[in-house]
Amino acid sequence: MRIARVIGSVTLSRAHETMVGLPLRLVEVVQAFDDQQQMVFDVEQVVTCDLLATGEGELIAMAEGPEAAQPFRPEIKPVDANSAAILDSLEV
Repeated sequence: MRIARVIGSVTLSRAHETMVGLPLRLVEVVQAFDDQQQMVFDVEQVVTCDLLATGEGELIAMAEGPEAAQPFRPEIKPVDANSAAILDSLEV
């Protein structure tokens, strides 16, 4: 699980039939913390499935890989990243 910040929404013009109506968000991944304990964001951006109704600027815990599709079982959805939790505060 990685920490990321929501930076926008993703809209699809065409989608797999199991993905229709599923909200998607664009997030930037936290790479590290600097000397002042501020988050340093990576250039990596990931599209996540969003079942939590996150807003722009919010921090999330992001599940990736097979674990990201677990909330949809027994349905099979082609999901590789999922927002697992909204982080209200973070202490390092």
